[in-house]
Amino acid sequence: MNKQGWVAGAVASLALTVSAAPVSAEEILHRTDYSIRLSGLPVATASFQSAFDGRRYSISGSMSSAGLADIFARTKGTTSVSGIVSRDRLRATSYSVNYQSGKRGRAIDVTFRNGNVVNASMMPPRKKPENWVPVSTADMRSVLDPISGLIIPAGNRICPKTLPIFDGESRLDLRLTSKGTRSYTTKGFAGEVTVCGIRFIPKSGYRKGREDVEYLRRLSTMEIWFAKAEAANVYAPVYVKIPTKLGPVTVSATRFGD
Repeated sequence: MNKQGWVAGAVASLALTVSAAPVSAEEILHRTDYSIRLSGLPVATASFQSAFDGRRYSISGSMSSAGLADIFARTKGTTSVSGIVSRDRLRATSYSVNYQSGKRGRAIDVTFRNGNVVNASMMPPRKKPENWVPVSTADMRSVLDPISGLIIPAGNRICPKTLPIFDGESRLDLRLTSKGTRSYTTKGFAGEVTVCGIRFIPKSGYRKGREDVEYLRRLSTMEIWFAKAEAANVYAPVYVKIPTKLGPVTVSATRFGD
């Protein structure tokens, strides 16, 4: 999966989880649907389910290609994450993603403890080129998974903020900067959202000099919009814009809540 695909797909799934601080011990269920488009044309859809029971949470989701994207290679994937709700973030204990694009597929599993990676596996393993930037032990400390990482409990800063992400292969920072507010309306939500600029900063787990990674590193016009889920008292993404050489990739919530 290239980095443009990772950012679009990961942010889509991240945006779908909207419960981080249940107001009671009863299980809270939440569903969010997304449309992913390239230059206005549909290329993928996603649907996610979240469940929170006291301080425990679990998230499962699926995404599949649609429209013109199916002509080139049908792509589908599933992801899941579970962990513990803390005051300022969701702390994953396990994260997994499985995806298939045409005849090629990959499965990634990561285990966390107190924000540190204790085990990470990828099947089949990727052959590392000579100019690969390896992930060090230090790179896997105090990190967030790419789903829980963008869920921000109310009362904490949304942007500016730097999010240290480890996705099972790559370590990167997502640096958020404040760009004001906008209005957003979709099924289940209508109101003001917080707009952040987003910068992609690769740290390790990638091929040095790779064109798509360098393109994303240079981009200064990506945006991510956060809406508040009132019942859960958290902020989560409802819109992402990523300019590419083929046109803008947008990830839009078509449903945010029940």
